[in-house]
Amino acid sequence: MMRAVGVAILAALVFASGAQAAQVPVVKVLSSRADLVSAGDALVAVKLPKGSDPSDLTVHAGKRDVTGAFALRPNGRVEGLVKGLGVGRNVLTARVAGGRGARIVLTNHSNGGPLFSGPQVQPWVCQDTAKDRKCNEPAEVEYQYKSAAGEFLPYNPKSPPSDVTTTKTDQGKTVPYIVRRETGYQDRDQYAIAALDDPAHPTAPWSRNAHWNHKLLITHGASCGIEREAGSAPDVMADDALSRGFAVMSTALDNAGHNCNIVTQAESLAMAKERVVELFGPIRYTIARGCSGGSLTQQQVANAYPGIYQGLTPQCSFPDGWSTGQQLSAYHLTRLYFENPSKWGLGVAWTPDQIAEVEGHPNHVNAAIFDSIYWTDLGVPDDGCTGVPAEQTYNPTSNPGGVRCTLADYMINVLGPRRRSDWSANEQKIGHGFAGLPLDDVGVQFGLRALRQGRITPAQFVDLNEKIGGVTVDIRPVQRRFRANQPALQNAYRSGAINEGNNLAGVPIIDLRGPDPGAFHDAYRTWTMRARLERHQGHFPKNHVIWFGHVALVGDANYASEAFLAVDRWLARVEKDKRPISRERKVAEDRPEDIQDRCSQIPGVEAVDVPGLGQVCKQEQVQTRYATPAMVAGEGIRTDTNKCRLKRLLRTDYYPVEFSDDQWSRLKNVFPTGVCNWARSGVSQRGAIPWLTYQKDARGKHVIYGGRPLGKAPRSRALK
Repeated sequence: MMRAVGVAILAALVFASGAQAAQVPVVKVLSSRADLVSAGDALVAVKLPKGSDPSDLTVHAGKRDVTGAFALRPNGRVEGLVKGLGVGRNVLTARVAGGRGARIVLTNHSNGGPLFSGPQVQPWVCQDTAKDRKCNEPAEVEYQYKSAAGEFLPYNPKSPPSDVTTTKTDQGKTVPYIVRRETGYQDRDQYAIAALDDPAHPTAPWSRNAHWNHKLLITHGASCGIEREAGSAPDVMADDALSRGFAVMSTALDNAGHNCNIVTQAESLAMAKERVVELFGPIRYTIARGCSGGSLTQQQVANAYPGIYQGLTPQCSFPDGWSTGQQLSAYHLTRLYFENPSKWGLGVAWTPDQIAEVEGHPNHVNAAIFDSIYWTDLGVPDDGCTGVPAEQTYNPTSNPGGVRCTLADYMINVLGPRRRSDWSANEQKIGHGFAGLPLDDVGVQFGLRALRQGRITPAQFVDLNEKIGGVTVDIRPVQRRFRANQPALQNAYRSGAINEGNNLAGVPIIDLRGPDPGAFHDAYRTWTMRARLERHQGHFPKNHVIWFGHVALVGDANYASEAFLAVDRWLARVEKDKRPISRERKVAEDRPEDIQDRCSQIPGVEAVDVPGLGQVCKQEQVQTRYATPAMVAGEGIRTDTNKCRLKRLLRTDYYPVEFSDDQWSRLKNVFPTGVCNWARSGVSQRGAIPWLTYQKDARGKHVIYGGRPLGKAPRSRALK
């Protein structure tokens, strides 16, 4: 399993335990996996055989002598920052007296990427100050300090201000509250790293640092977008974390509103964490923070690339991008019908309340906002996208080979192109398939619950389902239902773009939620993630905690900081637990007693005491009050069935609802292959395969559509 990938502190523990009795050196890359090195440098440790003198060590990168980079460091280890690695394979060899030696193969990737995401999207617009087409430029370092007035202000090391305050870290050290903030570019986009650091005594990765506690907080942006230009990293000046000694990191690509591609989100975070380790040393554990799109990023990346985060605090939660896409596509289709009364059959009319019953939300504006913003921006290929000149944008008539501005095409490495049998005339014309869509409405009985509850009539139900239709790959409405493309559907699950939560049992999660604001941040999604975890784990998920507060969307203004500190305490207990049991058991059993579900006294949400679990938030009324069109059609709270399996259409299944013979004949025409059987798993539905790579070589020249597992990380081998 790849659960420890990217976790430098776990790598260090493996290194230490496996080398106790070694008779040859053992070489370990501390800053990343040995095959995921980037930017030409790597923090490396050499465990010497017992009795060896560090002065006898020689280290070569290929034929180049890099021994001078290594020394016995203040932390008691022999470490060095190896620089100047070439793109591709680099053999690092360490020898001690007597010729005993070991080697490890490092695979270095360009600072501009890619690392594992495959060929990068084009075109891409770099920042104005970029030095090359990969958006590279020297990193900028600035210092800020916390003033006596409580503000972050510029700090000039040559003329230190007189009102610098101090802070006491969670390691009990009182230090000047001076923050080093680095901003640079990796993977063609910006990153930012902030940490306590005194410029008079700068930190090295092997220092016995009084400032940094070797813990990391990652901040995120909001929304979901597909911009094709360099952006800005989310804010890292988080006082609650910095003051305690945490480093704080973000990348522009972890801002889902700028980049909603799960793989480039993960890639940018892996690269930036490598930079943190090379600056300050190994990381004990990493906690995530973010609302809306920030919750989406942390939850889907944590499941698909285990080890990037160790703890999550999603707020105004979305579990992922592509299961949410199913709700988006349904809203798009229902709007095309409901907002055009000319489509309604003779004698059929819809009231606002009946429309709400079908859509699963009391306010049709919710569907309109969600559809007009996100389905348009992420689904329509010819509406333009940031960073792409208008003349390069896809047009089905005048420019069929242009850039398609959709999330699917932005993620074509992940989803793969459509099969030749599905090609449209334009795909045939240009000679390749567009990205497949993992969305489907075949067999979906829109409004089924409303029909059974007597809220809509059989005539309305038949008319709606007869005319709901689907869309083409160009998102043009058609009468037929639309089918999910393969292999896009199976790849959406394999990649974790539809997040089943199957790799999250060892990750503490505190989900922060408030009442529905009426703007598509529906509270049921918090319970969606809990239900997915429960299905995978086979029991109530003890790694998942819900805090439901009074404030719309976020729950409480203090929740983000409180949850961050709570997860920190939780992870610290797990870290101290040396029992030879699974990480999952430690997370479940080491959860502090006071970290339980919190439920404000809001109608529909209540706390109940469950033996062995403590207080648990129940919210059945909320689940049934706000839903998706598919949930109204019979899907459960997990909302992760992007294509349902079918069962026979039977008249008896609707009892006591009665259809006329004409209505029943029309329904059979609508559902010739059957209707959704929501009791079964969906087509191609499965958990994410961790740590997929989409490129065949270090230069990323050849894509592996759908990805393949990275495999085991390279290890140190004794020289023969």
